Amino acid sequence: MLDFEARYSTPQVDTIERFISKNYALAGSVSCRMLQRGLNDVYLVIASDGGRYVFRLSHQRSRGPADVKTETAFLTHLSQSGVPVSAPIPTRDGTLFLTGNAPEGPREGVLFGAADGRDANATDAGDAWANGETLALVHNAAETFPIEQTVYRLDLEHLLHRPLARIRDSGIVEDAEVLSDLENIAARTAKAIETFSNLTWTYCHGDCHGFNSRINDAGKAVFFDFDDGGPGYLAYDLSVFLWAKISFGRKLATMWDAFIKGYRAVRPIAADDYEAAHRFVIVRHFWLMGEYASRAQEWGDNAVGWVAREANFLRTWESEQLVDRLF
Repeated sequence: MLDFEARYSTPQVDTIERFISKNYALAGSVSCRMLQRGLNDVYLVIASDGGRYVFRLSHQRSRGPADVKTETAFLTHLSQSGVPVSAPIPTRDGTLFLTGNAPEGPREGVLFGAADGRDANATDAGDAWANGETLALVHNAAETFPIEQTVYRLDLEHLLHRPLARIRDSGIVEDAEVLSDLENIAARTAKAIETFSNLTWTYCHGDCHGFNSRINDAGKAVFFDFDDGGPGYLAYDLSVFLWAKISFGRKLATMWDAFIKGYRAVRPIAADDYEAAHRFVIVRHFWLMGEYASRAQEWGDNAVGWVAREANFLRTWESEQLVDRLF
């Protein structure tokens, strides 16, 4: 009999409960239920005193292991700086993350306090404004965060060139002309971004699309899900919100205006960073396409096949920026 090797396993919930009870000093016993399976496995954790937490079990992606050491250090810094975030909970021995063994190899686990509030509304200008405000607070606090050695840098190699290679290597895009279009769009986008002489560098959230937040009773956006973050372009961090409002057929550009107003209420945006953010929309889409393409052997072609159909969106957005940009 042949033994199959695991590419991505899903732990039993009771093993997650035992793992948390063993390593964290929560009140009494805990109960868990899975919230999400995908790029990471995410569980809602409820302690016997009613305390609510979120446990995230990272999955090793094609880019490599999760940089939980830097992520949890940054989140702790943000929390101590008064930025509304879901902060990591220390283990019994004071560490902020753990590693467990799964059939496919080691996976990193982090326990967070559950963010209070309601889900952000994609069409609510007030929620968009609140997301912009909190991202500005993140970038302000990043100025006093001692970035040392990190696993990832959110540069064009990480965000654009490697994702393009994953798309190419996956075989999802079978049409040679479409693949050539993608390569040409990526090359033009990189060249356009490199013409900006002084783009701001910061520690990025990395995934601020509007849904990695909850709106608390004070109307503030409480951020979570920083695992795609790292030192990188501020313009990219801004662009993710814009991308979320105009990609996949959405027509919510007015939410981008509200988001920018919320950001500027706290922190100014340099002209080059604002202009470059529109170019980084294409970079963001390539990043997502590359993430999905790298999972073709895990999720199957049916789940990631949309990647082969995205050249038209990228061409359209590119022409709008070059010829008749509306922003």
